[in-house]
Amino acid sequence: MSEPIISVSGLRGTIGEQLTPAVASRYMAALASSIPVVRGATVVLGRDGRESGAMLSRAVAATLQAHGLDVVDLGVAATPTVGVAVRKLQAAAGVQISASHNPREYNGLKLFNAQGRVFPKLEGEQVLAAYRANQHRWVPVDDLGGFCTDNDPHSHHLKSVLATVDVDAIKSKRFKVLLDSNHGAGGLLGAPLLQALGCQLTLLGGDPDGQFSHPPEPLAENLTDVSRQVCGQGYDVVFCQDPDADRLAVIDENGLFIGEEFTLALCLMQMLPQLVPSDGGSTTIVTNCATSSLSKVLAAKYDCKFMQSAVGEANVADLMIAEKAVFGGEGNGGPIDPAVGYVRDSFVGMARILELMATSGASISELVQQLPPLSMIKDKATLDSAKLPALLDRLTAKCDDAASSRLDGLKLDWPDRWLLVRGSNTEPIVRFIAEAPTTAEAQQLCDLARQIADGV
Repeated sequence: MSEPIISVSGLRGTIGEQLTPAVASRYMAALASSIPVVRGATVVLGRDGRESGAMLSRAVAATLQAHGLDVVDLGVAATPTVGVAVRKLQAAAGVQISASHNPREYNGLKLFNAQGRVFPKLEGEQVLAAYRANQHRWVPVDDLGGFCTDNDPHSHHLKSVLATVDVDAIKSKRFKVLLDSNHGAGGLLGAPLLQALGCQLTLLGGDPDGQFSHPPEPLAENLTDVSRQVCGQGYDVVFCQDPDADRLAVIDENGLFIGEEFTLALCLMQMLPQLVPSDGGSTTIVTNCATSSLSKVLAAKYDCKFMQSAVGEANVADLMIAEKAVFGGEGNGGPIDPAVGYVRDSFVGMARILELMATSGASISELVQQLPPLSMIKDKATLDSAKLPALLDRLTAKCDDAASSRLDGLKLDWPDRWLLVRGSNTEPIVRFIAEAPTTAEAQQLCDLARQIADGV
């Protein structure tokens, strides 16, 4: 049996091979061992609807109870909903059973700390060390934790999202919306949210049984059938979620997939004009260094401070908290609104995009046309990790006209384009991400990086 893929914020693997109830129990024992011993300490538990989720949920709950922790089970719920519930219940931690956008044979465990956010590096490393040391803290019968279910896990999250937008303005438009939840957790809150916003809703894959109608990552090639359903049907917008609903992709009124990178940009178009302080001060927006420059352009337009973190939701949340950022997120379709929680949230994206449409009177395609034309290319090459430093050094020397950063791998920045080169933590490859005014120019940057990598 092979090891699961483990990071500081959780683990994932194939059911029956990398991820079994025994592995889940060992990982939960490690989590429980890192939580201070406090009578009545609670852990919130959720899952994304995959058919293996209920089985893993029982193993997770039993292990936590056997460590003296009370478990509040949300059942099937979105990842951001778990984060919201942790804060509402003042829980010690949260666990979401999800493999995000991976295929159905995968599942995983994502950890939240008491702030209701994905585990930051230090806390995650403590759990990881405890897992590798096979630590546990089993308690006697008198100290076993309790178990209860939350029969209404979505209402508080729903109210939190609605409080961030002009509900009446959106309701007045009676938008016709198609929501593709693809049999993940998203429809359980997505449908009530869109109905509360007065939308005429068509829901695809609302039954959260994990029987995905198409590959679960919301990319253009996986959503061709959904796009076809838009043509001639009069939809104003199509929202597409991944299985745990922390990511949102958008299809416009013409059936054109506009890409996950536009989700955060559209949210910023809605909220930045409202945040410009009257005293001339600035606000802060945070993205990771692999996110489109669309966010940077918008931040500059509204005189907002723009900062970037290393790749990863935990890193974005770290910087947002440190800088008291008003908004942030990742270019994979994951907006983060501190008013709701420090977790990527597709529901935040839907609500803010609908308000943007309502208040501007513009369609999705018209809104996208207001943004600068940028094209992103992602590529990779096989490379031994020992050779990565030499590659980064040679690229830096070759591109001495660019501003360089080693925040996460190497990022080379020019006024109108950039290139990011990062090594993989799990396999011997190097990833190239480039953005430029045209696809050809972005591809040229990736080709340059690949050419140098081949010569290392």
